[in-house]
Amino acid sequence: MIRNGFDPDFAPGSDAQIAAVRQKTAPQPTDNIRDLRNLLWSSIDNDTSKDLDQIEVADRIANGIRVLVGIADVDEDVPADSPVDRHAAQETVTVYTAIRNFPMLPEALSTDLTSLAETGDRLAIVVEMLVDPHGSITSSQIYRALVRNKAQLTYNSVGPWLEGHSGPGPKVAASAELQAQLKLQDAAATALRAQRHRLGALNFDRVEPVATITDGHVSGIGAAKKTRANDLIEDFMVAANEVMAKTLKDAGASSIRRIVRSPERWPRIVELAAQHGTQLPAAPDPAALNAFLEKQRQADPIHYADLSLAIVKLMGPGEYVMTKAGETGEGHFGLAAHDYTHSTAPNRRYADLVTQRLIKAVLAKKPAPYTDADLESTARNCTLKEDAARKVERIMEKRVAAVAMHDSIGRRFAAVVTGVTPKGTFVRVLNPPVEGLLARGHEGVDVGDKLEVTLVSTDPERGYLDFAR
Repeated sequence: MIRNGFDPDFAPGSDAQIAAVRQKTAPQPTDNIRDLRNLLWSSIDNDTSKDLDQIEVADRIANGIRVLVGIADVDEDVPADSPVDRHAAQETVTVYTAIRNFPMLPEALSTDLTSLAETGDRLAIVVEMLVDPHGSITSSQIYRALVRNKAQLTYNSVGPWLEGHSGPGPKVAASAELQAQLKLQDAAATALRAQRHRLGALNFDRVEPVATITDGHVSGIGAAKKTRANDLIEDFMVAANEVMAKTLKDAGASSIRRIVRSPERWPRIVELAAQHGTQLPAAPDPAALNAFLEKQRQADPIHYADLSLAIVKLMGPGEYVMTKAGETGEGHFGLAAHDYTHSTAPNRRYADLVTQRLIKAVLAKKPAPYTDADLESTARNCTLKEDAARKVERIMEKRVAAVAMHDSIGRRFAAVVTGVTPKGTFVRVLNPPVEGLLARGHEGVDVGDKLEVTLVSTDPERGYLDFAR
């Protein structure tokens, strides 16, 4: 963490700030804070997640489904320029490793006092959207509210049930109302997703490594795939982030946008598509790329994850930029969205906390709490630290994999090339999903090429896995 520019220790004054938060009186509804505690709010997250940033609820009305996304009002307990906020502004992101997490906010806040867990009444910023049967958002509004999470659920329990592969988990099974609520949310998310894809948003299959930790030691590594519950939350978060960005834009406010630029390596993407019998346009075109991906998903679902991974790597990472009031700015290529920000994870991403303060100022009709120069500096630091966090997580992922894979030296694996750099050529094994250096046989290969490789060595201390073609 330190080598990559992080300071895991919280600043002096943080403990006193947390103590003051604990002494605050319970929040109450006011003229500007609606009381929505009676709604059947629920959250869906990972099995071990406690830093819950959002909850959801929906109801069917005459012309569609009304979706409400409640976002934790972290700013209420972490005011700008407080000791905790200054640390968060420096770190900008929670860093997750298989062994330990390094939270942006003290866990007393992020996993308790500012978390939307089933622990009591919480203040939230609510993004309300009306989703019509075609998946378009026909109207929206944002306001403050008092909420209570009635059901803290997980992807692994809700996803297979929504897919029809298993029965509901205990909490869902115990409530017919909750079952109907989740089915309604799924219907709204499905409509939103279909509309995004019609507009050219890309749909990838992501397979992530999951380490098995026993008594603090790595005992194995497996793969985690997206479920329908993951899609549900992702679709709602994308929609809420678009509404947030458009609301700030319409209010004439400068903001921090989340963008993914047109891929610089588009010619290589065109080349990969041609290998599968599809001719893409010479200029980057998300709609054409998505049509190709969907065709391949149907034609070869087994190897679709390989293709997804290659395209993701060729597209490049997202970044944060400041967009001045009145400017259009660059959009998000992968989501085919012109207006997009990050706002739904203020416990874990500083850009989201800044966006929360911007929207609260708009709602209160107060001046913006940041200058354009402030926002530009914050956006730049958030991008740098996100890149640094990715490096920390990647090297820890490799260390975990090196431990878990030590007994597999000499085994053959199907792999896909994920990077060709001056430092070497890198491949990702698909089962389990681990990445390493192609130490031998890298001549003439490029991102997206499929290979058969043999694991020849591991070095857990440095996080090295070496493969040979």
